[in-house]
Amino acid sequence: MKTLRGFSLVELMVGIAIFSILAALAAPSFSAWIVNAKIRTTAESIQTGLQIARTEAVKRNTTVRFQLISSTDNTCAPNANGPHWVVSMDDVTNKCGTSASDTTDPRIIQLRNRAEGSDNKTTVAAGQSSFAFNGMGRPTAVPTAIAVENLAADLCLPGGRVRCLRIEVKGAGQIRMCDPALPATDTQGC
Repeated sequence: MKTLRGFSLVELMVGIAIFSILAALAAPSFSAWIVNAKIRTTAESIQTGLQIARTEAVKRNTTVRFQLISSTDNTCAPNANGPHWVVSMDDVTNKCGTSASDTTDPRIIQLRNRAEGSDNKTTVAAGQSSFAFNGMGRPTAVPTAIAVENLAADLCLPGGRVRCLRIEVKGAGQIRMCDPALPATDTQGC
């Protein structure tokens, strides 16, 4: 005689209850992970843009700019808190809708829209809207750092759930991403 195998209704309900409790415990960690991933995506994008500007300046042996901008159409303006960025050889004010070109002003090399990986809660705060690199790959002015945070800034405090990041441009042209919540003696700290 065959015996039937399977789960009883009670066993199924106990399994669902255990799974629900574990999912409820994991939800806050998962949401913090998502916020951290979005902050990292934005910071890596800005770091990449700065590195592209520096590399193009050396390759072309001329000054190339990295600019944070307010929008990616022809109403754009430099903005130290701009969510978008552009690498170009000239000022892009009111010209961001121009196609990439080596000959047509503003000679855009690359443009990035915030919609490519970031969200509206991730904020960018820089001391300046434009970073220019000369033909030797060095900044043409004393650079400042770019902070990438979440709108709920209290979460970025040491011991908080969210890791805010900073991109630093050094006088010799070094571009590095660091965590301001870590001590400066830590290799990942600022």
